[in-house]
Amino acid sequence: MKNEVQVRQFRQGDVPDLWQIYYGAVHHVCSRDYSPEQVNAWAPADFDANTWAQSVARLQPFVAEINAQPVGYTDLQPDGLIDHFFVHHAYQRRGVGAALMEHVLTTARQRNVKRLHSHVSITAQPFYLQFGFSVVEQNTPVIRGVALSNATMERVLA
Repeated sequence: MKNEVQVRQFRQGDVPDLWQIYYGAVHHVCSRDYSPEQVNAWAPADFDANTWAQSVARLQPFVAEINAQPVGYTDLQPDGLIDHFFVHHAYQRRGVGAALMEHVLTTARQRNVKRLHSHVSITAQPFYLQFGFSVVEQNTPVIRGVALSNATMERVLA
């Protein structure tokens, strides 16, 4: 079916697409809630490509595609951490995030993960709330010398 979101496992060739998704989401979407200084610290234009490739390979993310084009990605770590969750800025509010979150929830149940948790941007908190997460604490991490606000959110699975 055309324009249907498909979720699959990460492939090494995804690295450049996932960088574009990450960078674009931070700079075009999260910029509603964060200053230019903050988004530049969070996703710097000069971020090292090798460091990014290693980071993404460690995450082993799930990749959302529409018409075989990556449009979002997330991960689920063994302890229930969702470390990254990003949807391409041009594909916001098209079901990509929902498809990824449903995949995470299904995978967590299959892996017998009892608690999901994530450090969620101001921008993404309403999305996480829709999926039954609640705020545990407010955080102010410092990234590349710049303070950003986020929240630790969790969902306990039955």
